[in-house]
Amino acid sequence: MPLLLSPRYVTRVPSYIWRYPQSRKAHSLAHANLQALDAAKGDRERVVILGSGWAGYILSRNLSPKKFQTLVVSPRSYFVFTPLLNSAASGTLEFRTTLEPIRSRGYPNVEYMQGWADDVDFSRRSVTVEEAVLDRNQGRALVEDRHAHETNSQAAAERAKELRKGQRWDVGYDKLVISVGCYIQTFGTKGVKEHAYFLKDIGDARRIRRRILDLFEIASLPTTSEEMKKKLLRFAIVGGGPTGMEFAAELSDLVHEDLRKIYPDLARMVKVIVFDVAPRVLSMFDESLGEYAMKTYKRTGIEIKTSHHVEELRPGSPKDARTQDSSEGNEPESCYTITTKEEGEIGVGMCVWSTGLMMNPFVQQTTSKIHHLPPSFLHSIPGETPPSDGNNNWTLDHNEKTGALLVDSKFRLQLTSSQPDGDKSSPSSACLPNVFALGDNASLRDHVLPATAQTANQQAKWLAKRLSSNTHSLDDSPGFEFKDMGVMTYLGDAKGLVQAPGGEKGLGRWFKGLRGRAAWLVWRGAYLGLSISWRNRALIPVYW
Repeated sequence: MPLLLSPRYVTRVPSYIWRYPQSRKAHSLAHANLQALDAAKGDRERVVILGSGWAGYILSRNLSPKKFQTLVVSPRSYFVFTPLLNSAASGTLEFRTTLEPIRSRGYPNVEYMQGWADDVDFSRRSVTVEEAVLDRNQGRALVEDRHAHETNSQAAAERAKELRKGQRWDVGYDKLVISVGCYIQTFGTKGVKEHAYFLKDIGDARRIRRRILDLFEIASLPTTSEEMKKKLLRFAIVGGGPTGMEFAAELSDLVHEDLRKIYPDLARMVKVIVFDVAPRVLSMFDESLGEYAMKTYKRTGIEIKTSHHVEELRPGSPKDARTQDSSEGNEPESCYTITTKEEGEIGVGMCVWSTGLMMNPFVQQTTSKIHHLPPSFLHSIPGETPPSDGNNNWTLDHNEKTGALLVDSKFRLQLTSSQPDGDKSSPSSACLPNVFALGDNASLRDHVLPATAQTANQQAKWLAKRLSSNTHSLDDSPGFEFKDMGVMTYLGDAKGLVQAPGGEKGLGRWFKGLRGRAAWLVWRGAYLGLSISWRNRALIPVYW
């Protein structure tokens, strides 16, 4: 069977394409142009999904192919099973076990365009797409807008150039789903964007694994001093949430179970340090479970430094009296220096940054614009001032704290009329009935949901079921209700934590959760069951 090769993912071309080129014309996996895409649509509605993360990918797999032509627009041609990225970065799992292709012979109805959603025109019901096949940032965590270093005139000139080259185009939609996710939050800390390692995409996991092995090889060289070995084998992790703590646990396992057999002298010098600004790590867990986690980390040699503020990350050794003028201290690729407010400069081999999320620039751009929409495009909100014929200018509502798009219980975008200067009347409120937002870039108006994979997964399945239903319209359906399935994390040394769902209002009233080996087995079983394809469900236990 012929292979379709991609620098980020390798998948097989479905056999029916090359064996039976005339079959499934209306559902072909790729169309040469937009005209062919329109022709294949038929009498179905086109649902354009922006993003291939949890919400976008799960939604694309659950929409009815009879009712909808599904088109995914995303800069990456694959879905990443993010809960297992830590295991891939440390070598416990192979990279392919965390990936699923967007194009798949199992879902021939799902169309795909590899590009960035650059703009949206709600009045024309179209999305402007910028080609991303050769984007150098593909496969890595993003920390800033890709046009952040361009002036407005430079950005406009670049867009005009891409339009002439055919690298920008418009795609129409009947329904639009915004699920572009979030970027990494660095809080403006000096040097973090340039020198930190992140863990949000498969390219990040590859980069981290390569760096770990490089550090051990550099430390094993006869020209590396003992002082430099200590710096190289000191691993800093910033962020005490589940992602940061799971990576610390996986890294500790890698050192004690595998690398100590290959580098017995160096393994004894390894230090894993977690920095967090909060007074305790894993704050989402019950206090008793958190205390067990701290004892487990201490036994495995993971050092936790809470209430620590990172001020800078730079290449090279700390500038002390011995290394300030030496070539060793100024070697940019050997080690890094992390500076904290509490302890000053500390030499480390690498710094993995996992401190939270910032809103996607596409969402920021969309919420900052005034959109010209006639009342016929909108639905009124019960209890709010309805849209009037006199004002067609609207802005998207967003969460003031996170910047996420505000949606109702059915994930429809919320809008507020833009009042003319001097108009003191109450602004109107409305929703866009054919535009939805899911995942990290969406926030319910009534309450904030956790920015987790289980939240996006539930949202996508709920919306797909309601849109695909032939018996009930979305307007007649009850709103979305989040079902808390609990929280899990891996602690290392085949131990874990599982917090019971529902908190004090649910099962947590009588049972706080599991810890130790039993929790570790539940953690592995849950993620194995959540894996998308049967191929990965078979491969993951082999590597475990």
